[in-house]
Amino acid sequence: MNALVYFSSSSENTHRFMQRLGMPATRIPVNERERIRVDEPYILVVPSYGGGGMAGAVPRQVIRFLNDEHNRARIRGVIASGNRNFGDAWGCAGDVIAQKCGVPWLYRFELMGTQRDIDHVRKGVNEFWRQQTRSA
Repeated sequence: MNALVYFSSSSENTHRFMQRLGMPATRIPVNERERIRVDEPYILVVPSYGGGGMAGAVPRQVIRFLNDEHNRARIRGVIASGNRNFGDAWGCAGDVIAQKCGVPWLYRFELMGTQRDIDHVRKGVNEFWRQQTRSA
């Protein structure tokens, strides 16, 4: 099985996107004391924070999750959400994670995403895993 892992703050925007996506996914807990470990390759779906700058763009919970070498070793791609009000920095958490983890930044969407975003992500995730399987 090919996994999706996501973080959503109390705003629940990313959570609502994932529910609409309708694909199996594991949520990184909001409570920083709770930890999860992922034992299979996954694509990370993450919101961007910080009001438009790179500093603080990646949520602390996601940093903690990726600081676990076990989890970081299994990331294969990243999808980011954000707010277009942040200008060029919207969705920049995806760029930060892609660069630091050496994985592709696959897609970005605004807030809860549109139906078009849902369709693109669903199709793109399925195609990404097909390509990964072929190249393995």
